[in-house]
Amino acid sequence: MNSNPSSAVGLENLFDSALPAAQQPAWPDAQALGNAVGELKVLPPLVFAGECDNLKSRIAEAADGKAFWLQGGDCAETFAAATADSIRNRIKTILQMAAVLQYGASLPVIKVGRMAGQFAKPRSNDFEKRGDVTLPAYRGDAVNDLEFTAEARNPDPSRLVKVYHTSSATLNLVRAFTQGGFADLRLVHEWNKGFIKDSKIGARYEAMANEIGRALDFMRSAGVNPEEFKTVDFYASHEALILEYEKALTRIDSRTGDPYDVSAHFVWIGERTRQINGAHMDFAKKIKNPIGVKIGPKTTPEDALSLINELNPNNEPGRLTFITRMGAGNIRAVLPAIVEAVRDSGAKILWVCDPMHGNTYEAPSGYKTRKFDDVLEEVKGFFEVHQNLGTHPGGIHIELTGDDVTECVGGGEEISHEDLATRYETACDPRLNHTQSLELAFLVAEMLRDRK
Repeated sequence: MNSNPSSAVGLENLFDSALPAAQQPAWPDAQALGNAVGELKVLPPLVFAGECDNLKSRIAEAADGKAFWLQGGDCAETFAAATADSIRNRIKTILQMAAVLQYGASLPVIKVGRMAGQFAKPRSNDFEKRGDVTLPAYRGDAVNDLEFTAEARNPDPSRLVKVYHTSSATLNLVRAFTQGGFADLRLVHEWNKGFIKDSKIGARYEAMANEIGRALDFMRSAGVNPEEFKTVDFYASHEALILEYEKALTRIDSRTGDPYDVSAHFVWIGERTRQINGAHMDFAKKIKNPIGVKIGPKTTPEDALSLINELNPNNEPGRLTFITRMGAGNIRAVLPAIVEAVRDSGAKILWVCDPMHGNTYEAPSGYKTRKFDDVLEEVKGFFEVHQNLGTHPGGIHIELTGDDVTECVGGGEEISHEDLATRYETACDPRLNHTQSLELAFLVAEMLRDRK
């Protein structure tokens, strides 16, 4: 263990508490908040500084085009959905996507879960109105409850402690699944059990699994059976949104004396909270974790260079990731100038495509949804921009679930607007289901294979 579990004490002066902090809950009880923060400060780390450093070195490889970043999971985790079945299905989906990408593109895949901490969400409005009733907006289970009642929507800081314990339980399962034999590549067929196999994508996956199985059998017959096939490194990530939680889980690494946010291996700053002179930026630049920043269609090349100057002034490989969320209609017009400016600056950046958040719209039935074709089109545009500029399309960031939900329209299953009500289960934004996620992985693998 290389993060002192009691070393949060004495860090109060590390961060500038006077800076404006966007998207923070209006906690009604300062004493209750203080009690929750005090409890979090003395709890053990959820991840360790050495693991964060290992991920940073992997990110540096992806930035050089020698690996590919796959980040996926729920839009907003909920306490109720933190079950063994749900966690296992998400891991299985990410493992299957990674196998498709790695086999199709002959590139190592960095597996990152958008999980074990993704319990808070920024909102466009502080309040939600239904009929004549106006209540605080749902900001994720870290803050309040989805149920539309005054009691449920009241921000409750004790939920931050529940986030910690739920994340801890989730990580225990993740480590058991990925280190205890479940992720063994020789079980590539087993990962498909419990999922629908009668789709075109299911059949394509089974065919690929057979090919992998034959290759492994050949290697085993030749006396080659590497340990790397038996376990995988799986990293946890979430948006560093609720600063009370993130600061309380910042610890001093006993090896180096540097501060790390031990709530996750990788945290990112969102489009709504990346103000250069804001509290989120102050937090991100002072911790030593690898950091991501979401950048949308209003981002200018100057904005991108300012973010680099703030977050990675020493140009440390693997430190900074830009997660682009432009929308299918903007990606080819907006992204080239940003990538070109960053390339010409010499900055070492991992470029990741989030094709989800820029493509959300409201279906006629009132459900928020996304078109699979728009998701795919944004990824295609992302690859084209990097191909044209001689830079590396380093990864994808996907909101997904391992369940057969009906939240995004299109894909091989041809989910329609009318189908959305069948299994629309997300607490916030629409996610790709298992089959759509696999379909996207096959398509991205083809793009990676064909890049020059």
